[in-house]
Amino acid sequence: MADFDWAFLVEVLVGGLLSGVMYSLVAIGFVLVYKTSGVLNFAQGAMLLFAALTFVSLIERDVPFIAAMAISLAIMAALGLAIERAVLRPLVNKPPITLFMATLGLSYVIEGAAQLLWGTQVHALDLGIDDTPFEMAGVLISQFDLFAAGVAATLVAILAAFFNFTRIGLSFRAVADDQFAAYAVGLRLPRIWAAVWTAAGIVALVAGLIWGSRLGVQFSLSLVVLKALPVLVLGGFDSILGAIVGGLLIGAFEKLSEVYLGPFVGGGIEGWFAYVAALVFLLVRPAGLFGQKLVERA
Repeated sequence: MADFDWAFLVEVLVGGLLSGVMYSLVAIGFVLVYKTSGVLNFAQGAMLLFAALTFVSLIERDVPFIAAMAISLAIMAALGLAIERAVLRPLVNKPPITLFMATLGLSYVIEGAAQLLWGTQVHALDLGIDDTPFEMAGVLISQFDLFAAGVAATLVAILAAFFNFTRIGLSFRAVADDQFAAYAVGLRLPRIWAAVWTAAGIVALVAGLIWGSRLGVQFSLSLVVLKALPVLVLGGFDSILGAIVGGLLIGAFEKLSEVYLGPFVGGGIEGWFAYVAALVFLLVRPAGLFGQKLVERA
Protein backbone atom coordinates (compact mmCIF):
# COMPACT_ATOMS: atom_id res chain seq x y z
CA MET A 1 0.00 0.00 0.00
CA ALA A 2 3.02 2.25 0.44
CA ASP A 3 3.39 2.49 -3.35
CA PHE A 4 -0.27 3.28 -3.97
CA ASP A 5 -0.75 6.65 -5.65
CA TRP A 6 -3.48 8.28 -3.56
CA ALA A 7 -3.20 11.58 -5.43
CA PHE A 8 -3.96 9.80 -8.69
CA LEU A 9 -6.96 8.07 -7.08
CA VAL A 10 -8.34 11.44 -5.98
CA GLU A 11 -7.75 12.85 -9.47
CA VAL A 12 -9.63 9.96 -11.10
CA LEU A 13 -12.45 10.24 -8.55
CA VAL A 14 -12.82 14.00 -9.03
CA GLY A 15 -12.84 13.56 -12.82
CA GLY A 16 -15.53 10.90 -12.49
CA LEU A 17 -17.69 13.04 -10.22
CA LEU A 18 -17.47 16.01 -12.58
CA SER A 19 -18.35 13.79 -15.55
CA GLY A 20 -21.28 12.42 -13.57
CA VAL A 21 -22.70 15.94 -13.28
CA MET A 22 -23.20 15.95 -17.05
CA TYR A 23 -25.20 12.72 -16.76
CA SER A 24 -27.31 14.36 -14.07
CA LEU A 25 -28.23 17.21 -16.42
CA VAL A 26 -29.89 14.70 -18.75
CA ALA A 27 -31.50 12.74 -15.93
CA ILE A 28 -33.17 15.85 -14.46
CA GLY A 29 -35.25 16.20 -17.63
CA PHE A 30 -36.54 12.64 -17.17
CA VAL A 31 -37.36 13.23 -13.51
CA LEU A 32 -39.37 16.41 -14.13
CA VAL A 33 -41.79 14.63 -16.46
CA TYR A 34 -41.90 11.26 -14.69
CA LYS A 35 -42.57 12.76 -11.27
CA THR A 36 -45.75 14.56 -12.33
CA SER A 37 -47.19 12.30 -15.02
CA GLY A 38 -45.52 8.90 -14.67
CA VAL A 39 -44.22 9.12 -18.25
CA LEU A 40 -40.69 7.95 -19.01
CA ASN A 41 -39.90 10.59 -21.62
CA PHE A 42 -37.62 8.79 -24.05
CA ALA A 43 -37.80 11.83 -26.34
CA GLN A 44 -35.58 13.79 -23.93
CA GLY A 45 -32.48 12.88 -25.95
CA ALA A 46 -34.07 14.10 -29.19
CA MET A 47 -35.11 17.31 -27.44
CA LEU A 48 -31.52 17.74 -26.27
CA LEU A 49 -30.27 17.28 -29.84
CA PHE A 50 -32.89 19.67 -31.26
CA ALA A 51 -31.93 22.31 -28.70
CA ALA A 52 -28.22 22.08 -29.47
CA LEU A 53 -28.83 22.15 -33.23
CA THR A 54 -31.12 25.17 -32.91
CA PHE A 55 -28.57 27.14 -30.90
CA VAL A 56 -25.51 26.29 -33.00
CA SER A 57 -27.38 26.95 -36.25
CA LEU A 58 -28.36 30.42 -35.03
CA ILE A 59 -24.75 31.11 -34.01
CA GLU A 60 -23.53 30.03 -37.47
CA ARG A 61 -25.96 32.54 -38.97
CA ASP A 62 -24.21 35.31 -37.01
CA VAL A 63 -26.97 35.73 -34.45
CA PRO A 64 -25.43 37.21 -31.27
CA PHE A 65 -24.86 34.74 -28.43
CA ILE A 66 -27.43 36.26 -26.05
CA ALA A 67 -30.05 36.53 -28.78
CA ALA A 68 -29.40 32.94 -29.89
CA MET A 69 -29.79 31.77 -26.32
CA ALA A 70 -33.06 33.67 -25.86
CA ILE A 71 -34.48 32.39 -29.17
CA SER A 72 -33.43 28.81 -28.34
CA LEU A 73 -35.03 29.06 -24.91
CA ALA A 74 -38.29 30.27 -26.47
CA ILE A 75 -38.23 27.51 -29.10
CA MET A 76 -37.56 24.75 -26.55
CA ALA A 77 -40.23 26.06 -24.20
CA ALA A 78 -42.68 26.09 -27.13
CA LEU A 79 -41.60 22.57 -28.17
CA GLY A 80 -42.18 21.21 -24.69
CA LEU A 81 -45.59 22.86 -24.55
CA ALA A 82 -46.51 21.52 -28.00
CA ILE A 83 -45.50 17.97 -27.04
CA GLU A 84 -47.70 18.09 -23.95
CA ARG A 85 -50.69 19.53 -25.83
CA ALA A 86 -50.53 17.45 -29.01
CA VAL A 87 -49.16 14.10 -27.84
CA LEU A 88 -49.34 13.52 -24.10
CA ARG A 89 -52.60 15.22 -23.12
CA PRO A 90 -54.73 13.04 -25.44
CA LEU A 91 -53.10 9.95 -23.88
CA VAL A 92 -53.83 10.79 -20.24
CA ASN A 93 -54.83 7.67 -18.23
CA LYS A 94 -53.55 5.36 -20.94
CA PRO A 95 -51.34 2.39 -19.93
CA PRO A 96 -47.69 3.31 -19.20
CA ILE A 97 -46.46 1.25 -22.16
CA THR A 98 -48.63 3.37 -24.48
CA LEU A 99 -47.13 6.58 -23.13
CA PHE A 100 -43.62 5.16 -23.37
CA MET A 101 -44.13 4.13 -27.01
CA ALA A 102 -45.56 7.58 -27.74
CA THR A 103 -42.41 9.29 -26.46
CA LEU A 104 -40.22 6.77 -28.28
CA GLY A 105 -41.98 7.54 -31.57
CA LEU A 106 -41.85 11.23 -30.74
CA SER A 107 -38.06 11.05 -30.45
CA TYR A 108 -37.81 9.96 -34.10
CA VAL A 109 -40.23 12.68 -35.19
CA ILE A 110 -38.14 15.35 -33.44
CA GLU A 111 -34.89 13.98 -34.90
CA GLY A 112 -36.46 13.99 -38.36
CA ALA A 113 -37.65 17.56 -37.90
CA ALA A 114 -34.17 18.57 -36.77
CA GLN A 115 -32.65 16.96 -39.85
CA LEU A 116 -35.17 18.70 -42.10
CA LEU A 117 -34.56 22.11 -40.53
CA TRP A 118 -30.83 22.10 -39.80
CA GLY A 119 -29.33 19.36 -42.00
CA THR A 120 -27.21 16.36 -41.03
CA GLN A 121 -23.70 17.84 -40.86
CA VAL A 122 -21.69 17.84 -37.65
CA HIS A 123 -21.37 21.25 -35.97
CA ALA A 124 -18.64 22.41 -33.60
CA LEU A 125 -20.00 24.26 -30.60
CA ASP A 126 -17.67 26.55 -28.66
CA LEU A 127 -19.03 28.06 -25.46
CA GLY A 128 -15.77 29.86 -24.82
CA ILE A 129 -14.77 27.57 -21.94
CA ASP A 130 -11.14 26.44 -22.00
CA ASP A 131 -10.78 22.71 -21.36
CA THR A 132 -7.16 23.00 -20.20
CA PRO A 133 -6.79 21.27 -16.81
CA PHE A 134 -5.54 23.23 -13.83
CA GLU A 135 -3.90 21.92 -10.68
CA MET A 136 -5.50 22.20 -7.25
CA ALA A 137 -3.84 20.60 -4.23
CA GLY A 138 -1.89 18.34 -6.55
CA VAL A 139 -5.00 17.21 -8.45
CA LEU A 140 -5.63 18.05 -12.11
CA ILE A 141 -9.18 19.28 -12.75
CA SER A 142 -10.81 19.98 -16.10
CA GLN A 143 -12.02 23.57 -16.39
CA PHE A 144 -14.88 22.51 -18.66
CA ASP A 145 -16.06 19.81 -16.24
CA LEU A 146 -15.93 22.34 -13.42
CA PHE A 147 -18.00 24.75 -15.53
CA ALA A 148 -20.54 21.98 -16.22
CA ALA A 149 -20.75 21.26 -12.49
CA GLY A 150 -21.40 24.95 -11.83
CA VAL A 151 -24.15 25.03 -14.47
CA ALA A 152 -25.78 21.94 -12.99
CA ALA A 153 -25.64 23.39 -9.48
CA THR A 154 -27.20 26.65 -10.71
CA LEU A 155 -29.94 24.75 -12.55
CA VAL A 156 -30.78 22.67 -9.49
CA ALA A 157 -30.86 25.81 -7.31
CA ILE A 158 -33.25 27.51 -9.75
CA LEU A 159 -35.52 24.45 -9.86
CA ALA A 160 -35.47 24.17 -6.06
CA ALA A 161 -36.45 27.83 -5.71
CA PHE A 162 -39.16 27.42 -8.35
CA PHE A 163 -40.69 24.37 -6.67
CA ASN A 164 -40.55 25.80 -3.15
CA PHE A 165 -41.42 29.48 -3.60
CA THR A 166 -43.78 29.77 -6.58
CA ARG A 167 -47.43 28.87 -6.83
CA ILE A 168 -46.94 26.63 -9.88
CA GLY A 169 -43.98 24.98 -8.19
CA LEU A 170 -46.01 24.18 -5.08
CA SER A 171 -48.78 22.86 -7.32
CA PHE A 172 -46.20 20.68 -9.04
CA ARG A 173 -45.16 19.18 -5.70
CA ALA A 174 -48.79 18.50 -4.85
CA VAL A 175 -49.36 16.70 -8.15
CA ALA A 176 -46.14 14.73 -7.67
CA ASP A 177 -47.36 13.54 -4.25
CA ASP A 178 -50.88 12.57 -5.31
CA GLN A 179 -52.47 13.41 -8.67
CA PHE A 180 -56.00 12.48 -7.62
CA ALA A 181 -55.86 14.50 -4.40
CA ALA A 182 -54.44 17.48 -6.31
CA TYR A 183 -57.28 17.25 -8.84
CA ALA A 184 -59.84 16.94 -6.03
CA VAL A 185 -58.76 20.23 -4.43
CA GLY A 186 -59.09 22.09 -7.71
CA LEU A 187 -55.58 22.15 -9.15
CA ARG A 188 -55.56 22.39 -12.95
CA LEU A 189 -53.48 19.38 -13.94
CA PRO A 190 -53.17 20.23 -17.67
CA ARG A 191 -51.70 23.61 -16.78
CA ILE A 192 -49.19 21.99 -14.43
CA TRP A 193 -48.22 19.34 -16.97
CA ALA A 194 -47.72 22.06 -19.57
CA ALA A 195 -45.39 23.93 -17.19
CA VAL A 196 -43.41 20.76 -16.50
CA TRP A 197 -42.94 19.94 -20.19
CA THR A 198 -41.89 23.53 -20.82
CA ALA A 199 -39.30 23.20 -18.05
CA ALA A 200 -38.16 19.89 -19.57
CA GLY A 201 -37.53 21.68 -22.87
CA ILE A 202 -35.43 24.33 -21.12
CA VAL A 203 -33.44 21.66 -19.25
CA ALA A 204 -32.86 19.91 -22.59
CA LEU A 205 -31.33 23.14 -23.94
CA VAL A 206 -28.91 23.44 -21.02
CA ALA A 207 -27.87 19.79 -21.29
CA GLY A 208 -27.67 20.01 -25.09
CA LEU A 209 -25.27 22.95 -24.99
CA ILE A 210 -23.00 21.26 -22.44
CA TRP A 211 -22.94 17.90 -24.23
CA GLY A 212 -22.76 19.51 -27.68
CA SER A 213 -19.74 21.52 -26.63
CA ARG A 214 -18.04 18.36 -25.37
CA LEU A 215 -18.93 15.91 -28.17
CA GLY A 216 -19.88 18.17 -31.08
CA VAL A 217 -23.45 18.70 -32.23
CA GLN A 218 -24.30 15.57 -34.21
CA PHE A 219 -27.21 13.15 -34.35
CA SER A 220 -25.52 10.63 -32.07
CA LEU A 221 -25.92 13.28 -29.37
CA SER A 222 -29.46 12.02 -28.76
CA LEU A 223 -27.99 8.74 -27.47
CA VAL A 224 -26.78 10.43 -24.30
CA VAL A 225 -30.18 9.53 -22.84
CA LEU A 226 -28.80 6.01 -22.48
CA LYS A 227 -26.27 7.42 -20.03
CA ALA A 228 -29.13 8.76 -17.93
CA LEU A 229 -30.82 5.38 -17.45
CA PRO A 230 -28.37 3.90 -14.91
CA VAL A 231 -28.38 7.30 -13.18
CA LEU A 232 -32.15 7.08 -12.78
CA VAL A 233 -31.98 3.46 -11.60
CA LEU A 234 -29.56 4.38 -8.82
CA GLY A 235 -31.08 7.70 -7.81
CA GLY A 236 -34.76 7.02 -8.43
CA PHE A 237 -36.97 8.04 -11.33
CA ASP A 238 -38.93 10.59 -9.31
CA SER A 239 -36.22 12.43 -7.39
CA ILE A 240 -34.18 15.43 -8.58
CA LEU A 241 -31.78 14.87 -5.67
CA GLY A 242 -31.54 11.26 -6.82
CA ALA A 243 -30.64 12.39 -10.33
CA ILE A 244 -27.74 14.41 -8.93
CA VAL A 245 -26.49 11.73 -6.55
CA GLY A 246 -27.00 8.97 -9.12
CA GLY A 247 -25.03 10.94 -11.71
CA LEU A 248 -22.15 11.45 -9.31
CA LEU A 249 -22.08 7.76 -8.41
CA ILE A 250 -22.24 6.57 -12.02
CA GLY A 251 -19.51 9.00 -13.08
CA ALA A 252 -17.26 7.86 -10.23
CA PHE A 253 -17.97 4.15 -10.89
CA GLU A 254 -17.14 4.52 -14.57
CA LYS A 255 -13.81 6.27 -14.10
CA LEU A 256 -12.64 4.10 -11.22
CA SER A 257 -13.62 0.87 -12.99
CA GLU A 258 -11.87 1.90 -16.21
CA VAL A 259 -8.64 2.82 -14.43
CA TYR A 260 -8.45 0.06 -11.83
CA LEU A 261 -10.43 -2.82 -13.33
CA GLY A 262 -9.97 -2.10 -17.04
CA PRO A 263 -6.42 -3.49 -17.27
CA PHE A 264 -7.66 -6.88 -16.02
CA VAL A 265 -10.41 -7.21 -18.65
CA GLY A 266 -8.70 -5.61 -21.64
CA GLY A 267 -10.16 -2.09 -21.29
CA GLY A 268 -13.45 -0.67 -22.53
CA ILE A 269 -15.13 -1.31 -19.20
CA GLU A 270 -16.23 2.33 -18.87
CA GLY A 271 -18.85 1.88 -21.58
CA TRP A 272 -20.81 -0.88 -19.86
CA PHE A 273 -19.87 -1.00 -16.18
CA ALA A 274 -22.58 1.52 -15.20
CA TYR A 275 -25.29 -0.71 -16.66
CA VAL A 276 -24.00 -3.74 -14.76
CA ALA A 277 -23.99 -1.67 -11.56
CA ALA A 278 -27.55 -0.50 -12.28
CA LEU A 279 -28.73 -4.07 -12.94
CA VAL A 280 -27.26 -5.25 -9.63
CA PHE A 281 -28.81 -2.27 -7.85
CA LEU A 282 -32.23 -3.10 -9.30
CA LEU A 283 -32.10 -6.46 -7.55
CA VAL A 284 -31.37 -4.80 -4.21
CA ARG A 285 -33.42 -1.57 -4.29
CA PRO A 286 -35.69 -1.29 -7.35
CA ALA A 287 -37.01 2.16 -6.33
CA GLY A 288 -33.52 3.68 -6.24
CA LEU A 289 -31.83 5.52 -3.40
CA PHE A 290 -34.34 8.38 -3.26
CA GLY A 291 -37.28 7.04 -5.27
CA GLN A 292 -40.66 6.43 -3.69
CA LYS A 293 -41.59 2.80 -3.22
CA LEU A 294 -44.73 1.79 -5.11
CA VAL A 295 -47.43 0.48 -2.82
CA GLU A 296 -50.30 -1.36 -4.48
CA ARG A 297 -53.48 -2.11 -2.57
CA ALA A 298 -55.61 -5.07 -3.48
